[in-house]
Amino acid sequence: MTTLIDSLEYMMNNFENLRGLDEKTVADISRQILNSRNVFVYGVGRSGIVGRMFAMRLVQMGLQAYFVGETIAPVVTGNDSVILLSGTGETQGALLVAQICRRVNAKIISITSSTENSIYKASDFRIVLKTNKSSDLAPLGTLFESSCHILLDMIVALLMKMKRETEEDLRKRHAIWL
Repeated sequence: MTTLIDSLEYMMNNFENLRGLDEKTVADISRQILNSRNVFVYGVGRSGIVGRMFAMRLVQMGLQAYFVGETIAPVVTGNDSVILLSGTGETQGALLVAQICRRVNAKIISITSSTENSIYKASDFRIVLKTNKSSDLAPLGTLFESSCHILLDMIVALLMKMKRETEEDLRKRHAIWL
């Protein structure tokens, strides 16, 4: 019989994979985010929910950030960056967004689970999240989505350091404090 602890240990073991991330790549991506006029984030399903959380944090840091497809999102330009979250790297919506970005020369940042996919190949900046095999302990895309969430929160911490922002600075831009 599977217990909650079995699932927790399986997931925590997976998150150890994040220790293998290339810090230079993550720093380069963070600089690209800071140097962008606008940052757009896109993902489908649960990856999209993770993307929305990240876009919210970027706004709380005082950056211009949008989730692709929202009614208030402006047109993407060559001065912008677009972050695509896709475990398979073949999500049709994300592929369409990548094509549009290529046309206008926006920088594409991808987070996928392998190097063998269309979104990875179309990107200017890439992070591959190696995840354990899905199982009943973490079904479907749970490991990718959860790893994405942790990675993007790690990037938030790095961006805060780069901008010399504190949690108090973010709190002042947090909607509940208005």
